[in-house]
Amino acid sequence: MIRSDNGYFGEFGGRFVPEILLPALTQLEDLFFQLRDEPSFWQEYLTLTQEYSGRPTPLTPLRRLSRQLGGAQIWLKREDLNHSGAHKINNVLGQGLLVQRMGKKRVIAETGAGQHGLATAIMAARLGLEATIYMGDEDIERQYSNVFWMRQLGADVVAVTTGSRTLKDALDEALRDWAASVETTHYVLGTVCGPAPFPEMVAYFQSVIGEEIRQQALQQMDRLPHAIVACVGGGSNAIGAFGAFLDDPEVELVGVEAGGRSLDEGQHSVRLLKGTGETGIAQGYKTLFLQNDDGQLGDTHSIAAGLDYVGVSPILAYLTQTGRVIPDSASDAEVLEAFSLLMKVEGIIPALESAHGLAGGFKRAKAMQPDQNLVINLSGRGDKDIFNIARAFPQAEWTGFLQREALRSKELLAETGGQ
Repeated sequence: MIRSDNGYFGEFGGRFVPEILLPALTQLEDLFFQLRDEPSFWQEYLTLTQEYSGRPTPLTPLRRLSRQLGGAQIWLKREDLNHSGAHKINNVLGQGLLVQRMGKKRVIAETGAGQHGLATAIMAARLGLEATIYMGDEDIERQYSNVFWMRQLGADVVAVTTGSRTLKDALDEALRDWAASVETTHYVLGTVCGPAPFPEMVAYFQSVIGEEIRQQALQQMDRLPHAIVACVGGGSNAIGAFGAFLDDPEVELVGVEAGGRSLDEGQHSVRLLKGTGETGIAQGYKTLFLQNDDGQLGDTHSIAAGLDYVGVSPILAYLTQTGRVIPDSASDAEVLEAFSLLMKVEGIIPALESAHGLAGGFKRAKAMQPDQNLVINLSGRGDKDIFNIARAFPQAEWTGFLQREALRSKELLAETGGQ
């Protein structure tokens, strides 16, 4: 289990928030610290994930793709098969159990790709809670299918139109809401960032991923994997996959960030590689942030809405600094190539976020030996990305898609008499 030192992981972490939020954070921390070592609470959590979201998720061998690429045997941890289509449900169900114990009736959340917002809306509907989801206006355009379902589930989706209109700005607005409603509202922070105890708490609930990988690898490979690869936005799916192997130095842990269009300023979301992120304090905690020459939070870019966050988990910042996690990045072009390869060779449609892990994992696997095993955490499924993918592929294909959809709409109107 990942534990902080009074809210810090090395020099990173901490709690830098307005005084009005301290009582809520203290209440949350006290409750979490009380429950985290109780086997009965962990079992309650596991039972909920098994009965409601479909755990354990399988560890799937990619035999055809492994033969085609050469090198290591590639396996996918299938978090895309969770209810809601991503690993995010693990965290929100755990926090939902805490909300019940605190007696609060409203939850708020920030979301980029929409998967955390969708998972929060699902949890709120399940537990009878009011939900408000903050999402950057640009991300709403990119991920509208998730926005549609959030609203159908009863959540209020608030478009954030300030700043870059992405995840960073959504998180700022969620913190403002919480400061104004802290007595009745719990903030379901979606990743291993933010003020203590959120990084440690979210890592705890996501640790179910790594624990399952460990058990499944021993059963299916007869040994631990040689490497585990995951995409890195805030860092929750990576920490979830890595956590059970931190004390196994023979297992390489590789975090793949969004290399975007290039490593020029504002064209990527790489914070862990040397010379990119700089230590700073923002949004309630201390970590590596992308900053401009004035020390302000910089602009980011990624083809994947969930990876264009300006900061990164203080846990990953620390593990990278100590050398336990190996940082890597994948460009938009490499991500699209990996997306297409997995889909066409293995019939699995990944999220664009997860395809960053695929790109880094495929590259690494080709340099390994056939008797070695590499696990990639497939953090989400790709149906939410259909229009982004269609735009990214050759223009003729996108034009043909639009023409076919227009024709189908006309045929449907004719069949229904225009109703």
